[in-house]
Amino acid sequence: MNLAAATNESLAEASNVLIYSSMAVYTLAFFAHIAEWVFGSRSKVGRTAAALSTSPAKASAAPALKAQAGGTAVLERPEVITRSAAGTRDVPDGPGAAGGTFKGDLYGRIAVSLTVVAFLVEAGGVITRALSVQRAPWANMYEFSITFSTVAVGSYLVLLALKKNVRWIGLPLVTTVLLDLGIAVTTLYTDSDQLVPALHSYWLWIHVSTAILCGAVFYLGAVGSILYLFRDSYENKLASGGTPGKFASSVMERLPSASSLDKFAYRINAAVFPLWTFTIIAGAIWAGDAWGRYWGWDPKEVWSFITWVAYAAYLHARATAGWKGRKAAYLALLAFACWLFNYYGVNIFVSGLHSYAGV
Repeated sequence: MNLAAATNESLAEASNVLIYSSMAVYTLAFFAHIAEWVFGSRSKVGRTAAALSTSPAKASAAPALKAQAGGTAVLERPEVITRSAAGTRDVPDGPGAAGGTFKGDLYGRIAVSLTVVAFLVEAGGVITRALSVQRAPWANMYEFSITFSTVAVGSYLVLLALKKNVRWIGLPLVTTVLLDLGIAVTTLYTDSDQLVPALHSYWLWIHVSTAILCGAVFYLGAVGSILYLFRDSYENKLASGGTPGKFASSVMERLPSASSLDKFAYRINAAVFPLWTFTIIAGAIWAGDAWGRYWGWDPKEVWSFITWVAYAAYLHARATAGWKGRKAAYLALLAFACWLFNYYGVNIFVSGLHSYAGV
């Protein structure tokens, strides 16, 4: 074995160590997120629930004057209200996973810090994998999976850095990342290897990297849609005079309002949809270079197009008044299910020119 081969093998082993290490840190972050939800004051959440179940007029009342030392009176900061839909309920966002308490917030900050550390370690594993094969680290499903989860966590951290109220994504995100990495290292893992001839192109960096980014952001939108459905059902039950259970109140009342979750999912999906369009176009150009035709109805091409149509239908439906809310959310989840099948189903169960799963 020559020196270069030995170096590449060492880098591959280092990559594996980093990926497993990131899983360990993500596990700690998972428990910290659980602690944030558990130790956030339930009494605080209960008071919030009681406030939300009162008349909307109380929530939207005019701001009151608050006296300060020296006789100066200032306006108390008004409560931010998000409108669910014209003519319907007005509901404020919940206090967040921490329940608005110092103890819960402390665990939440620990969870985010651990997530940052795990992200950096996992990113190091992806980079080391790339160095071991001297190419883009996404030529098979294992490499795609570890890169996908890295980008998903990175997108979440970027939103946090931009001061967006998205810490509620932390628990489902870390849970999913652990599941993704667990499948990657046990079922999808393949040794470092060189590319098949068709993949020797700079389009690998362009086409696959944008596909990974789109999938990661679509995932965040899907989480928003799922939580919207739960929160909307909860708000409907309150509006109809129902009494949700203690567990439902404890969880649902910490989330943003259904209106906020609906807007979050729509804006995320709308923002990344043009990039998904570019991904398909870039893939067609690459196919023209590699196989001499831009479109050949290969299973991967077909399901990429189906995914595009599904998201286009969602965006159109979401912009139509009659399809806002639950119907649009179901369509968004169907579109993401198409993306998942395009990744797992087509790669594993369907034969085609894109059969690079390596499993």
